[in-house]
Amino acid sequence: MLKDWALDNSLIHLNHAAVGPWPIQTQQAICEFAKENMQQGSLNYLSWLKVENNLRDNLAKMINAPNRNSIALAKSTSEALSIIAYGIEFNAGDNILISDEEFPSNRIVWESLASKDVNTIRVGLNSASTPEQALMNACTSQTRLLSISSVQFATGTKIDLKVLGEYCKKNHILFCVDAIQSVGAEAIDVQSCHIDFLAADGHKWMLAPEGLAVFYCKEELLDSLKLHQFGWHMVEKMGEYDTLEWQAADSARRFECGSPNMLGIHALNASTSLLLEIGLTNVSQLIESKINKLYKELKAISHIEIVTADDPKRRLGILSFKSSLFSSEDIFNHLTDNKVFCAMRSGCVRLSPHYYTPDEQLMAVINLINEME
Repeated sequence: MLKDWALDNSLIHLNHAAVGPWPIQTQQAICEFAKENMQQGSLNYLSWLKVENNLRDNLAKMINAPNRNSIALAKSTSEALSIIAYGIEFNAGDNILISDEEFPSNRIVWESLASKDVNTIRVGLNSASTPEQALMNACTSQTRLLSISSVQFATGTKIDLKVLGEYCKKNHILFCVDAIQSVGAEAIDVQSCHIDFLAADGHKWMLAPEGLAVFYCKEELLDSLKLHQFGWHMVEKMGEYDTLEWQAADSARRFECGSPNMLGIHALNASTSLLLEIGLTNVSQLIESKINKLYKELKAISHIEIVTADDPKRRLGILSFKSSLFSSEDIFNHLTDNKVFCAMRSGCVRLSPHYYTPDEQLMAVINLINEME
């Protein structure tokens, strides 16, 4: 699997939960697309559209959407969540539930609805026996939508989406998932989890550039989202430029108002094709083995406190920890000084390896922490 990568050998990249590196195939796709544009312009635009459709198919497979019709290509997770937030016809007094650990993307957009008398309630994930129970306990007859990150960005807590989806369906609550920390790291099933909306940027676990995201909308709900952006690309008869009458596309393309990000499309298509070729089950199992190894080794260090859950089922690609002897900043600086690319989040050091990360590099990080004593 290392044949797909050309990372600097002196760098230990453990920051896929932020912005991931590109595989060789993705870099090649970008270069080939740039060369084609330089030499031929848009002569082969029709073939580019085939790549775009292939990407939609890839994304549909990765989240088990019924087909590409429910897949839109957004600029970012934030844009996709904004389409949802301002597409739903909320009533005054409705509330939206999120957790108290959300990344700003899945908080600010909902809080912005306060001017419409829509309340956003932050639920403490540790306020009940399970995070899911905490969220379900907070639901009331006024709860219109529950929006949750599939994996919390700082603690790495993995949410049981099926439990929440079944509850939301039974109680007629819309279920929205910010899956940026999951798509590309594991297979997601929007159908069995009863997910109404899903958003995820491609620059983390999908290993592609920033600027392109998947937005899934259940087909039955397409008409329920009010449109606020309009243009030539979102109409049903796209390409019939002389037609004066128009209607929004029957598919999720209705949320894409203007020209597509073709460079990003070629890149994300290459990255998702690689992940599907390896197999998302294989990818998630490999990531799990990396996280379990880090967990075991860090647990053996007396002054280390692991913040991420002990239960392997509550973990995916993130392991966060702190120390009773050293500040997180000191550990972070020591690691980065030794070319370990990691992150600090919520007062903890966060490590996030991907499927291809060599075990030797994980042990090198453990040795660096041990040498601080």
